[in-house]
Amino acid sequence: MTDVTDTGSVIAKLFRSEQGGHEQVVLCQDRASGLKAVVALHSTALGPALGGTRFFPYASDEEAVADALNLARGMSYKNALAGLDHGGGKAVIIGDPDTDKTEALLLAYGRAVASLGGRYVTACDVGTYVADMDVVARENRWTTGRSPENGGAGDSSVLTAWGVYQGMRAAARVQWGQASLRGRRVGIAGVGKVGKHLVEHLLEDGAEVVLTDVRAAAVEAVTARHPEVSVVSDAEVLVRTPLDVYAPCALGGALDDKTVAALTATVVCGAANNQLAHTGVEKDLADRGILYAPDYVVNAGGVIQVADELHGFDFDRAKAKATRIYDTTLAIFERASADGVPPAVAADRLAEQRMADRTPADEWLRP
Repeated sequence: MTDVTDTGSVIAKLFRSEQGGHEQVVLCQDRASGLKAVVALHSTALGPALGGTRFFPYASDEEAVADALNLARGMSYKNALAGLDHGGGKAVIIGDPDTDKTEALLLAYGRAVASLGGRYVTACDVGTYVADMDVVARENRWTTGRSPENGGAGDSSVLTAWGVYQGMRAAARVQWGQASLRGRRVGIAGVGKVGKHLVEHLLEDGAEVVLTDVRAAAVEAVTARHPEVSVVSDAEVLVRTPLDVYAPCALGGALDDKTVAALTATVVCGAANNQLAHTGVEKDLADRGILYAPDYVVNAGGVIQVADELHGFDFDRAKAKATRIYDTTLAIFERASADGVPPAVAADRLAEQRMADRTPADEWLRP
């Protein structure tokens, strides 16, 4: 029998830490396909939990559970401030998507999600794509992010990038008095599904773009299309490069003590989830005069897109709602200034207020 005593820290986080409070955490396994997954539901106060599926080679099972918990909590806050009638949830599949992902595994995962009876609606995230969701949907009707051919909205990174750009415009208005990035130098760490679209919006707006990515192929794809962009070797070099805006668009924890101390940018606005490595980073940013656009606010365009899919997808309708991320971000900056707190704290307060009001969708019935 496998010793499971090392999960004590996870139990402590769930039941005793301030970051806990999750309604449900499900461990899923299918030996035949090799599936090992964690589904975390943080809140269904506003409706069914909605959030993506991350497929990632975690160093330990403990790390996978911790990531699912953090991401699910972030989705509750993201969905609340996006004005959606959805709570927050997230799933992680443990493994290397390049070698472990199979049709059988995705079908098994679909059955695991379906067993929750609609309490969790899944979609794409790091390591999963539209084609994967088409497979998952064969076993689970609570699946979004499917291809248009299968009744879905397609690639949600399109509106994720659009929302980040809107948040960046709001930050530019507060920091420099004009809602434009024209003439500004923006550094993007990560030019994958979202980052590559963000490059397009920034160049169209007249910004200068500097980028980096751990994958050479991702960099080459962008530079082949836009030879005018600059490239640096890694994120550590990027944060020390003279910038106006720093946009973390890869994995979480990008803003730690070392990074904040080295930042040259006076605005941070990016697509990555859970950018603040630990509590207190938001104050360090504010103390240095760096305006931080809370990640779960500005990167909500993707979840807005997939949520619209549940009602018969209309791209123009979803884009119009994602465009309002500009107004939401401005409102958070205003609240932060009025309350004398960092924007991350102001955003949390607004999200918690909406969740506390408990205004679920009319048709939301728990199984």
